[in-house]
Amino acid sequence: MIKRIVKMSFKPENVEAFKTIFETNWTKIKGFEGCEHVELLQDVNNPTIFFTYSLWQSEEHLNNYRNSELFNGVWTSTKALFNAKPEAWSVNQLLF
Repeated sequence: MIKRIVKMSFKPENVEAFKTIFETNWTKIKGFEGCEHVELLQDVNNPTIFFTYSLWQSEEHLNNYRNSELFNGVWTSTKALFNAKPEAWSVNQLLF
């Protein structure tokens, strides 16, 4: 199981547009083969910072998504709204 965390920061005027993009595509992303879970989180103190947290069956499944037409469409629309370079981590859970 791979856990993927992506941090994104948006221009204030683009926050609602991003939320719409994510809400429109959320069911498609979570329905992508190998995706076990996906959620959108917003920073408590800075409403222009968001995180996606997703669980993937394997790194191969994550990479298949990242190379998909779905990801390309979502990412192309989303990256035009950023005010900073996004950061991403793939992590393994150690303690639970």
